[in-house]
Amino acid sequence: MATTALVLSAGAMYTAWEVGVWKALRERIPIDLIVGTSAGAWNGWAIAGGATPDELAQDWLNPETAKIIQIGLHGTGFLQSDKLHAKARDLFARFQPRMPFGLTLAEVPRLKAALFRDREIQWQHLAAAASIPLGFPPVEIAGRHYVDGGLLGALPVWAAEEMGATRAIAVNAINILPFRLLRALTRPRQPSAALHVIHIEPSRKLGPLRDGLFWSGANIKRWIEQGENDGIRAATSITM
Repeated sequence: MATTALVLSAGAMYTAWEVGVWKALRERIPIDLIVGTSAGAWNGWAIAGGATPDELAQDWLNPETAKIIQIGLHGTGFLQSDKLHAKARDLFARFQPRMPFGLTLAEVPRLKAALFRDREIQWQHLAAAASIPLGFPPVEIAGRHYVDGGLLGALPVWAAEEMGATRAIAVNAINILPFRLLRALTRPRQPSAALHVIHIEPSRKLGPLRDGLFWSGANIKRWIEQGENDGIRAATSITM
């Protein structure tokens, strides 16, 4: 029997779409482990910790989410980290994994991808997961510095295989041109040919790049609804 991983991509505000996909999949496809990066790691942490789709949707629809992106110059970028770190602490306090979970970070300045799992994850890992490079400052963990793992791979399917998956449902919120170009330039780590990968992507463009950076309640609602529809369509073609 296959060991199935749910892999959740980077994508900033666009990753609200993943909530709808999860809502569609959770009653239809058994999931054995979860892997995420960037904001997808935040979604994955909550899901692995038992959050329902409605609870996760309410988090996204909370106007406080808009305050995570705050302009403020510092030595390594232009975004203040206070609100982001507070949200990471909140997620860590509210949820703990009930199933295998992993997130990927990018170690800087070495530009090396790193996978962290289960109980070794602390709030600092969640903060680093969403620390957009050149925006938020890197987060120091055990003497090393980390930023958003999406820098080195927005869809870390390789990490699912490293955690023992034989099948990955790869939920990719960012299939627009700038991110396709970034994948071509960075050449992210790939899984082996033995891993069976099923891709789910937005059936319609989620919006311009600006929409992915700045919170809008109307966009969040629309993306979650679209994600559910996309997830239902995809689930019909996934064999158990």
